[in-house]
Amino acid sequence: MNNINHRIKIYLLAALSILILSWESQVVLPSAFATTENGIPEESIRLRILANSNSPIDQSVKRDIRDEINAQITQWVEHIASVEDARDLIDSNMDVLYDIVEEQLKQAGSKESFDVSLQETNFPTKLYGNRLYPAGEYEAVLVSIGDGRGDNWWCVLFPPLCFLDFSNGDAVAHESEANDDNEEEEEEVEVAFFLVELVTSIWNRLWS
Repeated sequence: MNNINHRIKIYLLAALSILILSWESQVVLPSAFATTENGIPEESIRLRILANSNSPIDQSVKRDIRDEINAQITQWVEHIASVEDARDLIDSNMDVLYDIVEEQLKQAGSKESFDVSLQETNFPTKLYGNRLYPAGEYEAVLVSIGDGRGDNWWCVLFPPLCFLDFSNGDAVAHESEANDDNEEEEEEVEVAFFLVELVTSIWNRLWS
């Protein structure tokens, strides 16, 4: 009889554990991956800038180039609906982007070489908030300055998503969205604590 009771307790505990794990997977996993609905669309054009180094001057130049290129391309694609049209427009105006980089380097007193191209570019895995953007080859305007060994910066030019700084995970706009995310995380933590207390209570009753 004692062995039967012991087995029943084990089965109940195992069943409860499975239910909890199933609930957690439904809550956590969907928010961990970027989706075409709320994340970066499959058909998009990114911007990636590789700074010469991590020196304050090189990083400052990188940010200036970022701002100018983003402002220019955002103006170009403002009324464009298809990635094909955006690609053609950017590709036909690469000389303008080249001039932007050249001018920003000149203003900073930098004589570093640089390259500007529209190509398939390798991106590392990036965790932004609770979304995981997988590594891979993505179409992008790639700006490489000097040795290109400094911290990089990237965003999405089309459709315009450059209010997100994916290089360090900082949101430079939409602060209210970030607050909403924090509130959701707090709610999930509260539920998690509740589950821990529930399991502990059931455990104590089974084995008391």
